[in-house]
Amino acid sequence: MDGQARILRVGLTGGIASGKSTVARLFSALGVPIIDADVLSREVTAPGSPLLRHIAERFGEAFIGADGSLDRRALRRVVFADPQVRADLEALTHPAIFQAMEQRSATAGGPYQVLVLPLLVEKSHATLAHRVLVVDCDESLQIRRLQARDGSTLEEARAILAAQAPRAARLQAADEVITNDGDLQSLRIQVERCHSRYLQLAAQAPP
Repeated sequence: MDGQARILRVGLTGGIASGKSTVARLFSALGVPIIDADVLSREVTAPGSPLLRHIAERFGEAFIGADGSLDRRALRRVVFADPQVRADLEALTHPAIFQAMEQRSATAGGPYQVLVLPLLVEKSHATLAHRVLVVDCDESLQIRRLQARDGSTLEEARAILAAQAPRAARLQAADEVITNDGDLQSLRIQVERCHSRYLQLAAQAPP
């Protein structure tokens, strides 16, 4: 993304079920371009895509649904249970995802951009962004949200959290932190505060 050096890029990250998508929607409502790695992951693995064929060849047709789409939940169970499988999947998908992010960033414009990067800390993707914004909440709350959202068992939820960077590591990497343990209004106030800060920083960036 070197060609976009004049546009401030904020890397939005946080543990699973911390509320990254909600925070991203609040930034979007303020007119900020959002470039989401998870959304792009679905695009580059769409039915019929070359990448989806490679995934089927590597992991088996059992992870392809009847409609030809990737069964993400089934694959996630295997991925979070086996670090080598997870590494193999990331080696297949990450280059395509980040190429798509570069392309989207080059045309997105905006006073600044928010890049939603769930694995920013784990994979040292901080070089993609000028600022790191972490959405944080207590891990017990993450587990409850994950169980409610995906129907995960307690064991599955704990395994997913264990496979991610520790909460302390994310907080240490953060330039800004949004705490998501309250209501939507509290979240909106924090987003607006960050938005003002990023507009100020973007205005100070060299041409």
